[in-house]
Amino acid sequence: MDSQCYPISTLPGTTPLFRDFADHAAASHPAALRRWYPSNPFSMDWASTSPTLDTSHRSRLAEALRVQAENFSAGEAVFANIERLKQGAAAVVTGQQVVLFGGPLLTLLKAATVIRKAQDATKASGRDHVPIFWLATEDHDLAEVDQLALLSKTAVETLSLGLKAARPFPVGTLPVDGGSDEGLKRLEATLNQASELLAWAPISNVLRECYTPGATLASAFGRLLTKIFAEYGLIVMDAASRDFHAMGSSVLQAALERADELEDALLVRSQDLEAAGYHAQVLVTADHSLLFLIDAETGARLPLRRTADGEWKAGAHGYTTAELLQILAAEPERLSPNALLRPVFQDTILPTAAYIGGPAEIAYFAQSEVLYSRILGRVTPVLPRLMATLVEPAIVSAMAAHEVQFPQVLEAKTVANLALRLAARAMPIEGKRKIAAVGSSMDAELTALTEYMTSMSADLGRAAGVSASKMRYQMNRLRRMAANFELQKQASLHKHATAIMLSLYPDGHLQERLLGGVWFLARYGDALPSLLVSHASQECPGHRVVFL
Repeated sequence: MDSQCYPISTLPGTTPLFRDFADHAAASHPAALRRWYPSNPFSMDWASTSPTLDTSHRSRLAEALRVQAENFSAGEAVFANIERLKQGAAAVVTGQQVVLFGGPLLTLLKAATVIRKAQDATKASGRDHVPIFWLATEDHDLAEVDQLALLSKTAVETLSLGLKAARPFPVGTLPVDGGSDEGLKRLEATLNQASELLAWAPISNVLRECYTPGATLASAFGRLLTKIFAEYGLIVMDAASRDFHAMGSSVLQAALERADELEDALLVRSQDLEAAGYHAQVLVTADHSLLFLIDAETGARLPLRRTADGEWKAGAHGYTTAELLQILAAEPERLSPNALLRPVFQDTILPTAAYIGGPAEIAYFAQSEVLYSRILGRVTPVLPRLMATLVEPAIVSAMAAHEVQFPQVLEAKTVANLALRLAARAMPIEGKRKIAAVGSSMDAELTALTEYMTSMSADLGRAAGVSASKMRYQMNRLRRMAANFELQKQASLHKHATAIMLSLYPDGHLQERLLGGVWFLARYGDALPSLLVSHASQECPGHRVVFL
């Protein structure tokens, strides 16, 4: 399939940090970023430098993954990759929250990238690399995960199970049926709504197989992702259990015993980032917490903070470091890392050769680097995931007919603006020439007049500038009026603008960040995963537009 590659700067809202990271190969790449991200994300050097794990650790890891794979109804390819991991393979890892029905397209883009990078690393190094998808089941932002956006013909439709939690529980543990008869009805209604929007495509049946009564957000998401990428043996991992937390307990212990040192290092890194003109993705303050504690009585996940006297507090309860170390030894699953510590925790459990992340995760790593260096003595390379917009054939045709490129859709921002652009292009050539000629002539004359009056007097020059601005505004108003007249004559223009904007930049969001991946699976079926994997190489360091 054809595709186009656009610089990251084409996208709205990209941060200076991520723009410079994506420009890693350039000679002008800031030295600070080379220090915070020591591995070149666009080379394959990382493939030959993954950490080793002892045989007993690998055996425990493989057994825990095998049990989960059975629960996710995994196929032979997954179990084969788990065996490779047991026998010494390295891991290429990515992760995501357990969003309803698989979440936005970026979930599939992450999975495709981790698969492709594992394939490429195996070829480059001669050592097996397996793809692993880490489920962020311990997060407690329920509103963020209980929603999915799909398209109707004219609007973005947001689906939700309406799940509720009285306290900040780990979202992965929540049942998709809400644990009630009312919740069961909502589940069935939401599945029906999704099926209708997906035109009852085969993926609708897969959703019903995964999101069954009694399933949790974690188990349903894990089963769905396992099925979608069954051919590639993607290992889906939920690290919330006691087994996995015990494997990573040394990191949690370090966060308890070296809290002051780690906090100071993070505060300095935040200052360094801001001094270099960047931002700190996670706000670190004097009472910042690297850890969360599951309350033994309520099950709530609470931030664990240091107090002025060097003790700890979670909610209304106070703890000494010794008491928390006892909890870690007896119930390691009750302690969990925050966003900055999680990668270090992950890479103690796994032999991670590289992590695949989006812009926010890559920003985390600029801060997490200090934790990696102090706790593990090494820094895991972070690579950008495939960033892409998928353009369906009907949209390709509409864009070609109106001579619209992807960046122009982003610049338009709204359907109304894009429709005016299409209408302006659709005007009769004679009218466009006259408006252009008058506009150019007027602009040249006004510029010359303003310069002349400025030479006479600064005050006159300012007055001329104000008057010239008003005249230019009126000229632009005439252009808009002519375009609106054409828009009213040709109703199809607004229809085409709506279709283009809904598909590529829905509600002012990048397609990959809003539209559900299942929307595209419904339309392109089993061919979609292999298409995404084929495009997930790194020859495009920016945003890829893929024409389906």
